[in-house]
Amino acid sequence: MPKRNLVLLCLIALASLLAWAARDRGGRGRLYGEVTGHVGQMVLEPVDDEALFRGAMEGMFARLDEHSAFVSVEPGNISAIEPAAEFAGVGLELTTEVRDRLPAVITPLVGSPAWLAGIAAGDRIVAIDGIATDRMRLKEAVARLRGPAGSRVVLDIAPPDGDPAVASDEAGNITATRSVSLERAMLRSETVCGDRRRADGSWDWFLEGEEGVALIRLSRFSPHSVGELDRAVAEIAAAGQPSGVILDLRGNPGGSLDAAIDVCDRFLEDGVIVSMRRRPAAGTRPVPASSQQLDVRRATPGALLSGAPMVVIVDGLTASAAEIVAACLQDHGRAVIVGSRTFGKGTVQTTVPLSDGRHAVRLTTAEYLRPNLAPLHRRPHDPDDQAWGVWPDRGYELSPTGGTLEVVRDWRLRRDAVPRHPAVVSIGAEPVADSAGGESSALWPRHVDPVLGRAVAAIGGRRALAEAGE
Repeated sequence: MPKRNLVLLCLIALASLLAWAARDRGGRGRLYGEVTGHVGQMVLEPVDDEALFRGAMEGMFARLDEHSAFVSVEPGNISAIEPAAEFAGVGLELTTEVRDRLPAVITPLVGSPAWLAGIAAGDRIVAIDGIATDRMRLKEAVARLRGPAGSRVVLDIAPPDGDPAVASDEAGNITATRSVSLERAMLRSETVCGDRRRADGSWDWFLEGEEGVALIRLSRFSPHSVGELDRAVAEIAAAGQPSGVILDLRGNPGGSLDAAIDVCDRFLEDGVIVSMRRRPAAGTRPVPASSQQLDVRRATPGALLSGAPMVVIVDGLTASAAEIVAACLQDHGRAVIVGSRTFGKGTVQTTVPLSDGRHAVRLTTAEYLRPNLAPLHRRPHDPDDQAWGVWPDRGYELSPTGGTLEVVRDWRLRRDAVPRHPAVVSIGAEPVADSAGGESSALWPRHVDPVLGRAVAAIGGRRALAEAGE
């Protein structure tokens, strides 16, 4: 063999040995193989290799934090483990009608195929593609309404229960229905909402019964949220300087970090929005957050609605990116925080696909810190008196009872629904009409929703302080 070839073989062997040593420095891969071999050959009750592997993964991830996981995905579809911001369907938000258990429309999505076909709040779906829905679970009905964009679905629609147009036979079966053929389309759920819907489907951004107080509700942070917020603020500003702005983040589970940063930037002139602490480089010792190198995001000049007092509403379901926004606006004194303590989810997860194309690992790779460098994340054994999450400002803590929350939920469903003509159809409790044909002042926001009422009071308090300082 030529000497040159011999040298090349030696170099290849050395490289292979180094690669193996780097891959299995502690010999644990070899030990894992030995253990599974003995288990497979000797245990009394045989266990297949897949079950052993699953058990090993469960044990490994049990040693990590609660947000890290080993997950299965459809081949080549890693995005399937993340919630979809867009989906194909007809654009109906449904509930189950109490009396006859039929799926009932809470509201159509404005601009959706259902909206364009004239389906309205309170309408009931009697059948989907000829399949009766009276024994169908709501989850199944929603699944049947979804499908590839461009495909069609036929709905048999009945008017709301109690409508004079509803007719039924001797057996109680609904006979006055209309058949609607809809073409499914790609839909995008709104993430920014106002106080109540107008008849044309647009939002009224000003809180009913409160002079000039704007309400912006953010349900989650998607890549589209900032554009929706900008349009909302433009409409608010077009009506004149508001006397106050309420940003409602209750129930917001978070979402896009970039969207949360951009939302904060809209309301700040300068300063730190959030800092991210990542794992120290290999071979270095951890150092305090105040002195280590952090990934710091800062506001840029130019704030929207800067002259208006601001309140942010939070609750125990306000999490992650939503907590970043609340903490940022609180630390900079831009907003008063009203409600109850937030969830305490302040870590970043990175999803890494594995080589088989069917699995991935979701790992916690960074932690959010408030502008004052206090942590947002609550670890499993952190006590309640430790610094985590976002506390409401002193005097503005409020946690409604379960019964109150249920009343607020039903009331909110009615306000979010696109009104029918000529009258609004109620889903849940009946609205009280006043002499002008609208809802009674007894159902104004500050009377029905005690947390929103406290936010309105906070706006008044901040306005009075500002006026006293002039």
